[in-house]
Amino acid sequence: MLNNQYSWFDAGVNLFSAQYDTDRAQVMQNASAAGVGTMLLISSDLAETADNLSWCQNYDNCLTTAGVHPHQASAIAADWQTQLEQLLRLEKVVAVGECGLDFNRMFSPQAQQIQVFEAQLHLAKSTDKAVYLHERDAFDTQISLLKQHQISRGIAHCFTGDFTQLKAYLDLGLYIGITGWLCDERRGQLLQQAMTYLPADRLILETDAPYLLPRNLDNKPKSRRNEPAFISAIAAQLSNLTGWSVADIAKHSEYNARQLFHREQSQ
Repeated sequence: MLNNQYSWFDAGVNLFSAQYDTDRAQVMQNASAAGVGTMLLISSDLAETADNLSWCQNYDNCLTTAGVHPHQASAIAADWQTQLEQLLRLEKVVAVGECGLDFNRMFSPQAQQIQVFEAQLHLAKSTDKAVYLHERDAFDTQISLLKQHQISRGIAHCFTGDFTQLKAYLDLGLYIGITGWLCDERRGQLLQQAMTYLPADRLILETDAPYLLPRNLDNKPKSRRNEPAFISAIAAQLSNLTGWSVADIAKHSEYNARQLFHREQSQ
């Protein structure tokens, strides 16, 4: 199942998850052995951005987002926007986020989520950075705000929706982040059906590791922990659904990610 003959760009890794605390460097080695040439580290708050940036100093093949997840919207510092704007000026920071709305678990009040999200959309426009979007049970509100702020550059991170939602994001000009959710025969059926309508020039693969271990993976780890090294399992499933070759999926995904994050040349 794993395929290291292609160059992969993993556009979503939660590297500072506690699940990696004992073997973070080994996870990087595994990714490299599997052909992952570049990975984007995801920030849920500005403290995690600092961790990611520190890691990026030692790994040239790593980039990072900077932003505030909706779960953390009620925990921001008074000067968080100033801090974030400064971070977004850094060369290794290529996107604003993970930002968006989550009306499912409601770890932060709805009004606070919207306020923090809108502030980040404004910063994305003013700093010319992509938006790295999270959404759960808040699609209509999120699309409305994206339209209001005229957002046309970004990625629907870990997209799990149906054709209608896919089309709405595509109509804005956004890329679609595909994870191991696609490999879940229980929860991923609507997403699998929507793949018929996903153009190759809007596809970006991401593992969202350590979450969403692809269920089609041979020899699944007992820990159920996902890694960037497993990204080709997502491509294999997408190939089964679309008829695209794994080689083409790898090529388009990497090219699209580099276009979105202004990394046209290999790191």
